[in-house]
Parts: sequence; C-alpha cells; structure tokens
Amino acid sequence: MEELFNLTYKDEVEILKDEPDFESLGDEKYLNHEDMEARLYWAFCRPNGSRAEQIADKNPLVSIMAFNHSKLSALKRFQLLHIDVIENENLRVKIRNRARMLFRSLVDDDFVELNKVLDLVPVYLPVAIDQLKNGRKWNDMIASEKEVTKFIQKAKEFLDEELLSALYIKLVNFEELDSSEIKELLENTIKIKVEIDEIILNYYKEQTYKWTQNSSLHILQKKGLEKLANKLI
Repeated sequence: MEELFNLTYKDEVEILKDEPDFESLGDEKYLNHEDMEARLYWAFCRPNGSRAEQIADKNPLVSIMAFNHSKLSALKRFQLLHIDVIENENLRVKIRNRARMLFRSLVDDDFVELNKVLDLVPVYLPVAIDQLKNGRKWNDMIASEKEVTKFIQKAKEFLDEELLSALYIKLVNFEELDSSEIKELLENTIKIKVEIDEIILNYYKEQTYKWTQNSSLHILQKKGLEKLANKLI
C-alpha cells in the first residue's frame, strides 16, 4: 500500500474500491487522517454513509460533508454537527438542502424528534414552519396534543391561519371518529388540559360541536358530548 501515498486521495480511494473490505480499509486510513482534505473526501465517498465521528470532526467543512452524507437520524446529526456550522449562516447554507429534507421528514412524523431538534437548533424553526406550510406531505402520522403544544409554544410569534391549519392536520381528525371515540378523546384531553395549549383545546371544542351538528345522534347524546367539550376550556 505504500505506493498509494504519492497519489491524490481520490486516486487512492479508487484503488481501494477493488478491495473486498474497502470501507473498513478506508475508515482505518482516513477517519483520523491528519490532512483535512483526506477526511473530507472520505466523508463524501464512504459507501454506507458517513459515521458519527465524521460529523463530529474538528473541521467544520468535514462536519458539513459528513452531515450531508450521513444516514443517521436528524437529531443525532444535529447533536454531532460542528458548533460553527450552527452559529455561522455562511456555513449553514452548505447544509441547507439536507436540512430541509430532514425537516420535511420530521414534520411528517409525530413531532417528538422535531421538538428535540428545535430545542437543540432553534435557528431552524423557520425551516420547520415552511415545511409544515409548503412541503409535500409524505404520510398521515398524527402528533400528540402535548407535542403539538410544545411546537406551538416555540412558534408563537409565527402563528397565522396557514400555520394553524397545518398544525390542525397533525391532530386527531374528528371526521374519522365515532361518538364513543370522541368521548374518549375528550375525557383523556380534559385530564391533561393544563398541559395543552388553549389553541388545541378550543379546536377540539369547535370540532366536537361541528361533529354533533352533522350527526344523527340522539339530541341527549349530542348534548353529552358538547358538555364534555365545554370542560376543555
């Protein structure tokens, strides 16, 4: 392998690709290489995505490259990302596309990881909001009232009708529930209402009244659900 040392790192890696244990050889050779350029190139071309220690590299450019080519979760990536990248707008722009894709996935999920990431990197709140409003929806996973409350508290100054509409979609869809399921939802929410934002409580109350108005339930059953809904506020 000594003859490789006079070649460029790209050429070195190309030759290593012929080895059956290519990735492990590359890790051994480049993960802790003294030359940043070597670590940078390996972060770019490591077959199974960059490793955690590459994102945690002491050089922000290596960290950026590894962040963009990693298969780790969004939370893990942001935990490992070089602090200079988070604090410097000129460096953050280099992970803009990957960050947008990660937040697209986060807002489609149950908001648990989303809130943890935003606690870590609040500078990305506008990206999360943009993805909620404008991003292409990939799934219908709902978020708990507590997790949506956490997000609302983070985004108070950005709340508008468009954002609220996007957040309501993350909550339980009353149109998919029967009367017993609505009753159970209301009872469970009442138990934890001190932990739930009033925006959600009011929304659930409004949705209950809307549901009863369009329901063929007996009037007494409707009144029972509405009475429960009134206890939310």
